[in-house]
Amino acid sequence: MNKSRQLRDGALLTAIYIVLLLVSIFIPVLSVITMLLLAVPFIIFAAKYDWKPSLIMLGVATILSILFASIIVLPIPTVAGIGGVMIGTAIHRELSPYETWARGTIGFAVGLLLTFVFLLSVLNINVIEEFSQQADEVLELSKDMANQLGMEAEAEFTVMEQQLNLYKQLVPVFVVLASLLLALLNQWVSYKILNRLEKQRLRFPKFRNLRFPTAILWIYLLAMILIFIQGEQDGTLVVALQNVMMLTGLFMALQGLSFIFFVSHHKNISIAIPIVLVVVTLIFAPLLLPLVRILGIIDLGFGLRDRMVK
Repeated sequence: MNKSRQLRDGALLTAIYIVLLLVSIFIPVLSVITMLLLAVPFIIFAAKYDWKPSLIMLGVATILSILFASIIVLPIPTVAGIGGVMIGTAIHRELSPYETWARGTIGFAVGLLLTFVFLLSVLNINVIEEFSQQADEVLELSKDMANQLGMEAEAEFTVMEQQLNLYKQLVPVFVVLASLLLALLNQWVSYKILNRLEKQRLRFPKFRNLRFPTAILWIYLLAMILIFIQGEQDGTLVVALQNVMMLTGLFMALQGLSFIFFVSHHKNISIAIPIVLVVVTLIFAPLLLPLVRILGIIDLGFGLRDRMVK
């Protein structure tokens, strides 16, 4: 009975995945939503039956994807399947929401890296080189337009070129950020579905209780120090350190935002105040985000929350 139910659920969820895939391909208006949620069927199945049956479902879904579309869509079930199985397996084993999120992030990152390998080996497309070429073309086009209009903006274009070079080096960070967002969105939607269908009580803890390990702070500070003492600015080590510093700096900023919500709750301040502060921080990110990051560093390094509670 359990086996037949497993087959039935697998067939139903695979069919749902195929429908989402076809909608993503043939209905561009809805593709923005459906493409982001392709991992949900894999999460639901893995949360109920663990990873072994889920890999079989992933194999069937991959074959059907190729049959209904073509070999070009192979990266789609790869990314959605690996990320979904990682999240669903963590839910099945009753891991904490943030640990589940971390595993899902790893799964999506692995899927995206395999996509890069597929594009390079099968379609001969180097994603990093294509991004670099497109950025250079946009910069040259902007320069040509400025020259035709008689504008003198050499200093601005120099700064823009430096920023583009930095973005090229931070491609690994962008992959991790995309994986974080994909894992968070799919996990949240899956929690809602599982709570409704399976009568579970899955939810993320309050954002004000988010606290990262102190080791992240030391990694951030170590990367910052090593960047300062490195003389070669374009070396491989410096690029790697910039990626590490960018990623851990993002975690410090999240820690700072979480601390703002914690203070608001601790002082019985309206929830609207920290929400407005977050919106303002995002709008004026170049100016305010470094301040929020410093707040997160102080909170994590000196235990501000524990001191406030005491």
